[in-house]
Amino acid sequence: MLTLDIFGFKALWSPDFLFILVVLTAAYFLITITFRTKFHESEPLTGKQASLFLTSMILLYAIKGSPLDLMGHLMFYIHGITMVILVLLIPPLFILSIPPWLWQSILRVKIIHSLFRLFTKPVIALLLFNGFFSFYHIPIIFDHMMQNRFYHGGYSMLLFVLAVFMWWSLISPVSEFQPLSGIKKVAYLFANSMLITPACALIIFSDSSIYATYHDPDVWANVMSLCVGPSVFSNLNLSGPELFSSMSLVDDQRLGGVVMKIIQEIIYAVVLSQVFFEWYRKDQEESEREMKKHILNPNIIE
Repeated sequence: MLTLDIFGFKALWSPDFLFILVVLTAAYFLITITFRTKFHESEPLTGKQASLFLTSMILLYAIKGSPLDLMGHLMFYIHGITMVILVLLIPPLFILSIPPWLWQSILRVKIIHSLFRLFTKPVIALLLFNGFFSFYHIPIIFDHMMQNRFYHGGYSMLLFVLAVFMWWSLISPVSEFQPLSGIKKVAYLFANSMLITPACALIIFSDSSIYATYHDPDVWANVMSLCVGPSVFSNLNLSGPELFSSMSLVDDQRLGGVVMKIIQEIIYAVVLSQVFFEWYRKDQEESEREMKKHILNPNIIE
Protein backbone atom coordinates (compact mmCIF):
# COMPACT_ATOMS: atom_id res chain seq x y z
CA MET A 1 0.00 0.00 0.00
CA LEU A 2 1.37 3.39 -1.00
CA THR A 3 1.86 6.30 1.40
CA LEU A 4 0.92 9.96 0.92
CA ASP A 5 4.56 11.07 1.00
CA ILE A 6 4.84 10.44 -2.74
CA PHE A 7 2.76 13.57 -3.41
CA GLY A 8 5.26 15.95 -1.83
CA PHE A 9 5.21 18.57 0.91
CA LYS A 10 3.24 21.25 -0.98
CA ALA A 11 0.36 18.91 -1.84
CA LEU A 12 0.22 17.54 1.71
CA TRP A 13 0.48 20.77 3.71
CA SER A 14 -0.74 23.57 1.38
CA PRO A 15 1.62 26.36 2.52
CA ASP A 16 -0.27 28.93 0.41
CA PHE A 17 -3.52 28.19 2.24
CA LEU A 18 -1.71 28.31 5.58
CA PHE A 19 -0.37 31.77 4.67
CA ILE A 20 -3.92 32.99 3.90
CA LEU A 21 -5.19 31.74 7.27
CA VAL A 22 -2.27 33.38 9.09
CA VAL A 23 -3.09 36.69 7.39
CA LEU A 24 -6.78 36.33 8.36
CA THR A 25 -5.81 35.56 11.94
CA ALA A 26 -3.50 38.57 12.10
CA ALA A 27 -6.26 40.78 10.68
CA TYR A 28 -8.71 39.43 13.28
CA PHE A 29 -6.46 40.36 16.21
CA LEU A 30 -5.49 43.72 14.70
CA ILE A 31 -9.17 44.66 14.32
CA THR A 32 -10.34 43.33 17.68
CA ILE A 33 -7.37 44.57 19.74
CA THR A 34 -5.10 47.15 18.07
CA PHE A 35 -7.75 49.09 16.14
CA ARG A 36 -10.71 48.26 18.37
CA THR A 37 -11.16 51.86 19.53
CA LYS A 38 -11.98 52.95 15.98
CA PHE A 39 -15.28 51.05 16.20
CA HIS A 40 -18.40 52.40 17.89
CA GLU A 41 -19.15 50.87 21.32
CA SER A 42 -16.38 48.32 21.01
CA GLU A 43 -15.40 46.10 23.94
CA PRO A 44 -12.20 44.25 24.82
CA LEU A 45 -11.72 40.90 23.12
CA THR A 46 -12.42 38.04 25.52
CA GLY A 47 -10.31 34.95 25.92
CA LYS A 48 -13.24 32.79 24.85
CA GLN A 49 -13.72 34.72 21.61
CA ALA A 50 -10.01 34.52 20.76
CA SER A 51 -9.93 30.79 21.54
CA LEU A 52 -12.98 30.10 19.37
CA PHE A 53 -11.46 31.97 16.43
CA LEU A 54 -8.13 30.17 16.72
CA THR A 55 -9.94 26.84 17.00
CA SER A 56 -11.97 27.57 13.87
CA MET A 57 -8.80 28.50 11.94
CA ILE A 58 -6.97 25.38 13.11
CA LEU A 59 -9.91 23.18 12.11
CA LEU A 60 -10.18 24.93 8.76
CA TYR A 61 -6.51 24.30 8.06
CA ALA A 62 -6.83 20.69 9.22
CA ILE A 63 -9.61 19.90 6.74
CA LYS A 64 -8.52 22.09 3.82
CA GLY A 65 -4.74 22.45 4.17
CA SER A 66 -3.45 19.33 5.90
CA PRO A 67 -3.12 15.78 4.44
CA LEU A 68 -6.79 15.25 5.36
CA ASP A 69 -7.76 17.32 2.33
CA LEU A 70 -5.71 15.08 0.03
CA MET A 71 -7.04 11.96 1.73
CA GLY A 72 -10.57 13.14 0.96
CA HIS A 73 -9.75 12.63 -2.73
CA LEU A 74 -8.66 9.06 -2.00
CA MET A 75 -11.27 7.91 0.55
CA PHE A 76 -14.86 9.09 0.58
CA TYR A 77 -15.28 8.64 4.34
CA ILE A 78 -12.54 11.24 4.90
CA HIS A 79 -14.47 13.58 2.62
CA GLY A 80 -17.56 12.94 4.77
CA ILE A 81 -15.72 13.88 7.95
CA THR A 82 -14.17 17.06 6.53
CA MET A 83 -17.43 18.17 4.89
CA VAL A 84 -19.44 17.92 8.12
CA ILE A 85 -16.72 19.75 10.07
CA LEU A 86 -16.70 22.51 7.43
CA VAL A 87 -20.45 23.19 7.51
CA LEU A 88 -21.60 22.08 10.96
CA LEU A 89 -18.73 22.67 13.38
CA ILE A 90 -16.64 25.58 12.13
CA PRO A 91 -19.52 28.03 11.34
CA PRO A 92 -20.92 28.24 14.91
CA LEU A 93 -17.39 28.60 16.32
CA PHE A 94 -16.72 31.36 13.80
CA ILE A 95 -19.97 33.20 14.56
CA LEU A 96 -19.34 33.19 18.31
CA SER A 97 -15.67 34.20 17.89
CA ILE A 98 -16.61 37.53 16.30
CA PRO A 99 -17.46 40.10 19.02
CA PRO A 100 -21.06 41.39 18.84
CA TRP A 101 -19.84 44.98 18.31
CA LEU A 102 -17.86 43.86 15.25
CA TRP A 103 -20.86 41.97 13.87
CA GLN A 104 -22.92 45.14 14.34
CA SER A 105 -20.32 47.16 12.41
CA ILE A 106 -20.32 44.60 9.59
CA LEU A 107 -24.12 44.55 9.47
CA ARG A 108 -24.25 48.33 9.13
CA VAL A 109 -23.15 47.83 5.53
CA LYS A 110 -26.47 48.05 3.71
CA ILE A 111 -26.00 45.13 1.30
CA ILE A 112 -24.73 42.80 4.05
CA HIS A 113 -27.60 43.81 6.34
CA SER A 114 -30.12 43.11 3.56
CA LEU A 115 -28.59 39.70 2.81
CA PHE A 116 -28.63 38.71 6.48
CA ARG A 117 -32.22 39.92 6.86
CA LEU A 118 -33.32 37.71 3.98
CA PHE A 119 -31.15 34.61 4.24
CA THR A 120 -31.21 34.19 8.02
CA LYS A 121 -34.98 33.79 8.07
CA PRO A 122 -35.28 30.30 9.63
CA VAL A 123 -37.25 28.61 6.85
CA ILE A 124 -35.13 30.12 4.06
CA ALA A 125 -31.85 29.34 5.85
CA LEU A 126 -32.92 25.78 6.61
CA LEU A 127 -34.09 24.99 3.07
CA LEU A 128 -31.15 26.64 1.30
CA PHE A 129 -28.44 25.01 3.41
CA ASN A 130 -29.86 21.50 3.31
CA GLY A 131 -30.88 21.85 -0.33
CA PHE A 132 -27.42 22.91 -1.49
CA PHE A 133 -25.75 20.29 0.74
CA SER A 134 -27.88 17.52 -0.78
CA PHE A 135 -27.46 18.92 -4.31
CA TYR A 136 -23.68 18.79 -3.91
CA HIS A 137 -23.82 15.07 -3.15
CA ILE A 138 -25.79 14.13 -6.27
CA PRO A 139 -23.22 11.93 -8.08
CA ILE A 140 -23.08 13.83 -11.38
CA ILE A 141 -22.80 17.16 -9.55
CA PHE A 142 -20.20 15.88 -7.10
CA ASP A 143 -18.00 14.44 -9.86
CA HIS A 144 -18.26 17.63 -11.92
CA MET A 145 -17.36 19.82 -8.95
CA MET A 146 -14.38 17.70 -7.98
CA GLN A 147 -12.90 18.06 -11.48
CA ASN A 148 -12.99 21.86 -11.48
CA ARG A 149 -10.91 23.80 -8.94
CA PHE A 150 -13.02 26.96 -9.19
CA TYR A 151 -16.38 25.19 -8.97
CA HIS A 152 -15.21 23.09 -6.03
CA GLY A 153 -13.71 26.02 -4.14
CA GLY A 154 -16.63 28.32 -4.92
CA TYR A 155 -19.25 25.76 -3.91
CA SER A 156 -17.40 25.01 -0.65
CA MET A 157 -17.42 28.72 0.21
CA LEU A 158 -21.11 28.97 -0.70
CA LEU A 159 -21.93 26.03 1.59
CA PHE A 160 -19.96 27.67 4.39
CA VAL A 161 -21.85 30.97 3.99
CA LEU A 162 -25.20 29.15 3.89
CA ALA A 163 -24.14 27.25 7.02
CA VAL A 164 -23.44 30.57 8.76
CA PHE A 165 -26.96 31.73 7.81
CA MET A 166 -28.41 28.43 9.07
CA TRP A 167 -26.61 28.65 12.44
CA TRP A 168 -27.45 32.35 12.84
CA SER A 169 -31.05 31.52 13.76
CA LEU A 170 -29.75 29.46 16.68
CA ILE A 171 -26.86 31.52 18.07
CA SER A 172 -27.14 35.08 16.75
CA PRO A 173 -24.93 37.31 18.97
CA VAL A 174 -26.59 40.51 17.71
CA SER A 175 -29.64 41.78 19.59
CA GLU A 176 -31.25 43.02 16.37
CA PHE A 177 -31.29 39.44 15.08
CA GLN A 178 -32.80 37.56 17.99
CA PRO A 179 -32.26 33.78 17.83
CA LEU A 180 -35.21 31.42 17.98
CA SER A 181 -36.85 30.66 21.34
CA GLY A 182 -36.31 27.36 23.15
CA ILE A 183 -39.01 25.15 21.62
CA LYS A 184 -38.48 26.66 18.17
CA LYS A 185 -34.77 25.84 18.39
CA VAL A 186 -35.66 22.22 19.10
CA ALA A 187 -37.97 22.11 16.05
CA TYR A 188 -35.33 23.85 13.91
CA LEU A 189 -32.64 21.32 14.86
CA PHE A 190 -35.04 18.43 14.26
CA ALA A 191 -35.93 19.77 10.81
CA ASN A 192 -32.25 20.18 9.95
CA SER A 193 -31.57 16.62 11.03
CA MET A 194 -34.40 15.28 8.89
CA LEU A 195 -33.60 17.31 5.78
CA ILE A 196 -29.97 16.17 5.67
CA THR A 197 -30.95 12.50 6.02
CA PRO A 198 -31.87 11.79 2.33
CA ALA A 199 -28.36 12.73 1.14
CA CYS A 200 -26.80 10.43 3.74
CA ALA A 201 -29.29 7.64 2.96
CA LEU A 202 -28.45 7.82 -0.77
CA ILE A 203 -24.79 7.28 0.10
CA ILE A 204 -25.27 4.63 2.79
CA PHE A 205 -27.78 2.35 1.08
CA SER A 206 -26.40 2.33 -2.45
CA ASP A 207 -25.26 -1.14 -3.58
CA SER A 208 -22.47 0.23 -5.76
CA SER A 209 -19.98 3.07 -5.85
CA ILE A 210 -21.96 6.07 -7.09
CA TYR A 211 -19.12 8.60 -7.39
CA ALA A 212 -16.90 8.30 -10.47
CA THR A 213 -14.35 10.38 -8.56
CA TYR A 214 -13.42 7.22 -6.66
CA HIS A 215 -14.05 4.37 -9.14
CA ASP A 216 -13.38 5.79 -12.60
CA PRO A 217 -9.59 5.95 -13.26
CA ASP A 218 -9.92 8.82 -15.75
CA VAL A 219 -12.11 10.98 -13.48
CA TRP A 220 -9.92 10.19 -10.47
CA ALA A 221 -6.82 11.16 -12.48
CA ASN A 222 -8.39 14.53 -13.34
CA VAL A 223 -9.31 15.14 -9.70
CA MET A 224 -5.86 14.19 -8.37
CA SER A 225 -4.11 16.20 -11.07
CA LEU A 226 -5.92 19.31 -9.82
CA CYS A 227 -5.23 18.41 -6.20
CA VAL A 228 -1.47 17.74 -6.33
CA GLY A 229 -0.54 19.45 -9.59
CA PRO A 230 -0.37 18.02 -13.15
CA SER A 231 3.44 17.76 -13.19
CA VAL A 232 3.56 15.86 -9.88
CA PHE A 233 0.72 13.47 -10.72
CA SER A 234 1.93 12.67 -14.25
CA ASN A 235 5.22 11.34 -12.85
CA LEU A 236 3.59 8.95 -10.35
CA ASN A 237 1.86 6.49 -12.72
CA LEU A 238 -1.08 5.75 -10.38
CA SER A 239 -4.20 3.80 -11.35
CA GLY A 240 -6.69 4.67 -8.62
CA PRO A 241 -7.43 5.27 -4.91
CA GLU A 242 -7.39 1.53 -4.17
CA LEU A 243 -3.60 1.84 -4.00
CA PHE A 244 -3.95 3.80 -0.74
CA SER A 245 -6.68 1.85 1.08
CA SER A 246 -7.60 -1.79 1.65
CA MET A 247 -11.29 -0.87 2.05
CA SER A 248 -13.67 -1.60 -0.82
CA LEU A 249 -15.22 1.38 -2.61
CA VAL A 250 -18.74 0.49 -1.47
CA ASP A 251 -17.67 0.06 2.18
CA ASP A 252 -15.74 3.33 2.02
CA GLN A 253 -18.79 5.09 0.58
CA ARG A 254 -21.14 3.65 3.19
CA LEU A 255 -18.77 4.56 5.99
CA GLY A 256 -18.68 8.11 4.61
CA GLY A 257 -22.47 8.40 4.78
CA VAL A 258 -22.54 6.94 8.29
CA VAL A 259 -19.85 9.24 9.70
CA MET A 260 -21.54 12.29 8.16
CA LYS A 261 -24.82 11.40 9.84
CA ILE A 262 -23.23 10.44 13.18
CA ILE A 263 -21.08 13.58 13.47
CA GLN A 264 -24.07 15.71 12.50
CA GLU A 265 -26.21 14.06 15.19
CA ILE A 266 -23.48 14.53 17.81
CA ILE A 267 -23.13 18.25 17.02
CA TYR A 268 -26.90 18.77 17.07
CA ALA A 269 -27.18 16.77 20.32
CA VAL A 270 -24.62 19.05 21.99
CA VAL A 271 -26.50 22.15 20.82
CA LEU A 272 -29.81 20.62 21.91
CA SER A 273 -28.44 19.93 25.39
CA GLN A 274 -27.38 23.57 25.63
CA VAL A 275 -30.86 24.64 24.52
CA PHE A 276 -32.47 22.55 27.27
CA PHE A 277 -29.97 23.81 29.85
CA GLU A 278 -30.71 27.42 28.90
CA TRP A 279 -34.42 26.66 28.99
CA TYR A 280 -34.12 25.08 32.45
CA ARG A 281 -31.99 27.96 33.76
CA LYS A 282 -34.51 30.58 32.63
CA ASP A 283 -37.34 28.56 34.14
CA GLN A 284 -35.49 28.35 37.46
CA GLU A 285 -34.76 32.07 37.45
CA GLU A 286 -38.43 32.80 36.80
CA SER A 287 -39.46 30.50 39.65
CA GLU A 288 -37.02 32.20 42.01
CA ARG A 289 -38.36 35.63 41.07
CA GLU A 290 -41.92 34.47 41.71
CA MET A 291 -40.91 32.99 45.06
CA LYS A 292 -39.19 36.20 46.14
CA LYS A 293 -42.24 38.19 45.06
CA HIS A 294 -44.49 36.04 47.27
CA ILE A 295 -42.09 36.24 50.20
CA LEU A 296 -41.94 40.04 50.01
CA ASN A 297 -45.67 40.35 49.31
CA PRO A 298 -47.42 37.40 50.97
CA ASN A 299 -50.87 38.88 50.39
CA ILE A 300 -50.55 38.77 46.59
CA ILE A 301 -53.28 36.58 45.10
CA GLU A 302 -52.60 34.95 41.74
